[in-house]
Amino acid sequence: MYYTYVLQSMKDRGFYTGFTENIKLRFEHHNKGLVESTKDRVPFKLIYYEACLNQADATRREKYLKSYYGKMFLRKRLKSYLTG
Repeated sequence: MYYTYVLQSMKDRGFYTGFTENIKLRFEHHNKGLVESTKDRVPFKLIYYEACLNQADATRREKYLKSYYGKMFLRKRLKSYLTG
């Protein structure tokens, strides 16, 4: 299984979207500052993830979630979380 995930930085409240085969380990790497693109924004909270059957599906889903329509989907999906 592969996972597409969305993290929220507790430092700047911004989001990060990615994919991985081991979501638990990848989340630890993000929070320990071991990921170059997010090391200045730790700590993170995992706010959303989806399981995919293969890497191609996970990368396609990641690309969608980073698009305008994907961001709108996430806003609707996480509406109660984002509005408090």
